[in-house]
Amino acid sequence: SPSPRPRPPSRQESHQSSGTSIVRSYTENRIVPTLDSRLPAATYSTLIGLLSVTGLRIGEAIRLDGADIDLTGGVVLIRESKFAKTRNVPLQPSTVAALRAYAAQRDKRLPTPITTSFFVTVTGKRLLYPVVQTIFHDLCSDAGIGVGAARGPHLHALRHTFAITTLVNWYRSGADVHARLPYLSTYLGHREPRFTYWYLSAAPELLALAAGHLEPGNGQVTS
Repeated sequence: SPSPRPRPPSRQESHQSSGTSIVRSYTENRIVPTLDSRLPAATYSTLIGLLSVTGLRIGEAIRLDGADIDLTGGVVLIRESKFAKTRNVPLQPSTVAALRAYAAQRDKRLPTPITTSFFVTVTGKRLLYPVVQTIFHDLCSDAGIGVGAARGPHLHALRHTFAITTLVNWYRSGADVHARLPYLSTYLGHREPRFTYWYLSAAPELLALAAGHLEPGNGQVTS
């Protein structure tokens, strides 16, 4: 039977690869030439990749300390996030490999850390949300993402995409989505599963899939 873990493995490598190429383009053209652009490129490609394949909130990701990431066990510890909830987020091997590679590059370029943060700026400091959002917006613009849209791309959209993609994959695999929804709720750090139900109405494809899993006449979910 399909695994209850709310992570779509098929999207892991594609997200990481896409994030890397977009960030490389940005850093080569926009980072001040006197700075070594390789660390910012690694930082943002890894950060965006992590957000894409885990659905973490951006605040949770930039607050991560090195001690919060268990690269041996493949687990990230999210400490007292929204609603004061602490949770463990399991990772795919490809994500662990990307985090390990970033940590090695970061430590090589900044051998004497001045912060406990896992993700750092070129000067070794913790990332700031307004700066990360601005760079993400610029990256999307450079890549032609969201051009002409009424509302520009936002980092939180990566979390929404992760949740919706997970639900779509569950429906397509014939899984019992309603039985598995608490797994996704816990994984995302929602206070209650009812907050996760919002995603069921967030995309037309999900609505169609959900409707297709109802028994005619009684409205009961069959999957």
